[in-house]
Amino acid sequence: MNTEERSWESDFLPLIRPPQKNSSNDTYCFAFKDRELLLVEGNNSLRMPSLEEIGNMNVDILRKQYLGELKDISCFSVELDDSNVADISVENVSFVSLRELPGILEEKLAYLAGKAVHIMEWDRNSLFCGRCGSSTSLKENERAKECPECGFLAFPKISPAIIVLIEKDDRVLLARSPHFRPGLYSILAGFVEPGESIEEAVVREVREEVGISIKNVRYFGSQPWPYPDSLMLGFTAEFLEGEIKVDGVEIEEAGWFTKDEIPVIPGKTSISGWLIEYFINKHS
Repeated sequence: MNTEERSWESDFLPLIRPPQKNSSNDTYCFAFKDRELLLVEGNNSLRMPSLEEIGNMNVDILRKQYLGELKDISCFSVELDDSNVADISVENVSFVSLRELPGILEEKLAYLAGKAVHIMEWDRNSLFCGRCGSSTSLKENERAKECPECGFLAFPKISPAIIVLIEKDDRVLLARSPHFRPGLYSILAGFVEPGESIEEAVVREVREEVGISIKNVRYFGSQPWPYPDSLMLGFTAEFLEGEIKVDGVEIEEAGWFTKDEIPVIPGKTSISGWLIEYFINKHS
């Protein structure tokens, strides 16, 4: 799907402090063991627990962060203590990885789980000031940790990354990372380096990974990507010149594919899937 066809309206309102409510049942609690989300089983499905349910599970919460409001439901992210997760007093729970959530939870909750794990890890990784080493505390009116000694502010880190679909006539460039599962191909991606523009990052990553030059770099859309803290910026581009020569590190195999030759690719819940779907629809 082209991002122009997607709806960008959101029912979620990010806030720093929760509103006063009479009950803690009107909550979603994104509770994590490492990067796996705790879900409650019931009626042959999995659902989000409330903050009160987590509190009744006989498991220690190391840290808790308020995220905001999904309509009238308050959302929290918590980090569970690994040492006593096995003692959870409720049997019907499962721990699910972020990549498994699409198809289990509705889309807005799956995306919020990405935000929740991002905030949880920022909370854990900013307990101490990176400048002077003092303990930090939450700032009152913004999403930040503040050092009481030197005043340094630590905001949640967002690492920009690019992903690009490259066309050559009626073919698309697909590649395999050595970290992919067998048979899976995708498009090229990489992180933006300090001091370069997003477009420069697109051109550099393509040249580094497969040795070709590209032209007509155009913005396509974006997607939060909590692996662990990226914002993925999608582009399309056209082949200019060169022969494919993989770097052997990030990419182990790459080639040109028509829409009828496309192998196993990422699903349609990721921006890589959106871009490849865009190519297929364009040439149908």
